[in-house]
Amino acid sequence: MRKTRAAFVHILTASGLVPLVLATAALWRDDVYQTMLWLLVAALIDGVDGPLARRFEVSKHLPHIDGAILDHIIDYLSYCFIPALILLRFDMLPPDLAVPAVAFLCMASLYTFANKDLKTAENDFRGFPALWNVAVFYAVILNTSQTVNLIALVVLCGLVYAPIRVVHPVRVEAMRAITLPICILWIALMTAYLIRAEAGLPPLMDGLFAAASFYMIGVSAWRSFTLRGQ
Repeated sequence: MRKTRAAFVHILTASGLVPLVLATAALWRDDVYQTMLWLLVAALIDGVDGPLARRFEVSKHLPHIDGAILDHIIDYLSYCFIPALILLRFDMLPPDLAVPAVAFLCMASLYTFANKDLKTAENDFRGFPALWNVAVFYAVILNTSQTVNLIALVVLCGLVYAPIRVVHPVRVEAMRAITLPICILWIALMTAYLIRAEAGLPPLMDGLFAAASFYMIGVSAWRSFTLRGQ
């Protein structure tokens, strides 16, 4: 029974490839909102499989299958590679620099997945955790220029290696009672943005989304400052 449950967790992780295939199909149709909506579905699967793997002790009951490698392969496609293709497909970077910039993004992000010390003792991420799906989402809804997108790309690539902390809303215990509900609200509003596409959100929901975004950035900045050197 325990091996069966562990196997189902691995299947759940592998199922993250399904929304990625659908995201790629939407990308070919030039539908940026559908592409990103499927990336969000993949991210939600990723958010569930980790706690289940720990709950059912998957590595103990199926030690011959490395769930971490399986997870990393899918996460790299979801968080880095397909968002990089979005930048190329929708001409979101200066044309002469688009290909080298995207290659730089993909190479720099490999460090996130290869870094054995990616998490602190408190389970914060060390450096920007290559959440390019999120970065591209903001670029789309804010309709930022190619130059701004390029600058943001270079800065975020640098932050991959920076001594900062980015809070994990589920695994960091400090302020989790506040951070987790705000993160859930943020995800719900992001979903609403993608479903409504170019129509946008009502002003109140816009304001809530901005507040949730600033909170997630602020709590990470606060932890980076107060826990620096640890």
